[in-house]
Amino acid sequence: MSRSKKEMDLTVGDPFRSLLKFAIPVILGNLFQLFYTLADTMIVGKTLGAQSLAAVGSTSIIIYFVFCFINGFTGGFGICLGQRCGAKDEAGMRKSVAVSTLLSIAFTVFLTLICCLLAHQILIWMQIPSDISGEAYDYMFIVLLGTGATVFYNLISNMLRALGDSKTPLYFLVFSSILNIFLDLLFIVPFHMGVGGAAWATILSQLLSAILSLVVGLKNFPVLHLHREDFHDLKASAFLHLKTGFPMGFQMSVMCIGQLAMQAVVNGLGTAAVAGYTAASKADQLSVLVNNAMMTAISNYVAQNFGAGRKDRIRQGVRACLIQTEAFNLVMCIGILLLRHPIVQMFLSDPTAEIYHYSDTYLTIVAPFYFLLGLLAVYRTAIQSMQNGRAPFAACMIELVMRIFATIGLSGLIGYTSVCIASPLAWFGACALLIPVYYRMMKNPLLFQ
Repeated sequence: MSRSKKEMDLTVGDPFRSLLKFAIPVILGNLFQLFYTLADTMIVGKTLGAQSLAAVGSTSIIIYFVFCFINGFTGGFGICLGQRCGAKDEAGMRKSVAVSTLLSIAFTVFLTLICCLLAHQILIWMQIPSDISGEAYDYMFIVLLGTGATVFYNLISNMLRALGDSKTPLYFLVFSSILNIFLDLLFIVPFHMGVGGAAWATILSQLLSAILSLVVGLKNFPVLHLHREDFHDLKASAFLHLKTGFPMGFQMSVMCIGQLAMQAVVNGLGTAAVAGYTAASKADQLSVLVNNAMMTAISNYVAQNFGAGRKDRIRQGVRACLIQTEAFNLVMCIGILLLRHPIVQMFLSDPTAEIYHYSDTYLTIVAPFYFLLGLLAVYRTAIQSMQNGRAPFAACMIELVMRIFATIGLSGLIGYTSVCIASPLAWFGACALLIPVYYRMMKNPLLFQ
């Protein structure tokens, strides 16, 4: 099979350098993607005030939940494509692209309908304070209405990364992030569209990023040019993609399911708690997105090498990815702890002592445990990319149970602290299962035959 000059073959070369070369654009891309929501939050807080900031923050976990599921779902499709790429199976690659496209269209229609129809009920479930419920609904409904743009972007970017191109999605995210900030200011200040304007800016910017990525992808990768025969006999391929995509979507969103309970507890503490927790959680998302970027890198690396039957390179790559991931986590932990107050000031012009208290408490407890998140990200993704969906699924159930137990079960005893310890406990429980599973898999002589 002829390879595009833009395609990175992760089955050859030094694993440490290959992973880092692939991961850096993904990290930068994830950071710019974070700017979408950061720009919304900062501009809303600075121009519309703490109440509007709380409105955006109170529903952000719902939006993050949907986005995480989409990223995992389409990421699973990317694993299937990457395995075919590693095996040099061009016909299989075309079928993977075709079935991913069809499944993503159907998924978009279903998800958009469900999210929009349940929007009012979600506000009730989340116990949104009455003084911010109107703005919260406006922001959440508009963002969920644009679910198709998110699916479109994640699908094409995961396809490009599966083919070894992690740079194209970055280039257009940089452009669209700048556009998002411009549209935020335009819609909120002179157009007076309120929090709804911030939501529309996010949707339009992400849609443009997806379109531009697709145009360049079609130019650089002939395998993306589909023909009628590529859509024939897709039953087996569709089953494999759903078998890989849905568990990954669930796994990436389980963290958010637990955080729904966390957000509900915070919402019950009042507007100051919501504002402080929102600012802290935005900073916390930086670590999550960097770890997700390393997950993307090791996912494509392991998928290609698994398809090529390269057990030795998988072992070397996982070791290299762990070193890189934990180095990033150490830097982020130190940086976040040193910049706790400036982080809050990014979102609010005049934060109160009570807001600082809630933000400081969360970051001081969670940041030192980022190393657990790094272990979880690397081992879970490596296992998933070797076609083992059972262990990651079980680990996600452990995460879910421990988050809900910590938040709901302990909130009556230790209050807001229960929200802060929920994530570290969940990460620890999942790692306790996944790490032994990975090493057992690597000792299995039948896995790579």
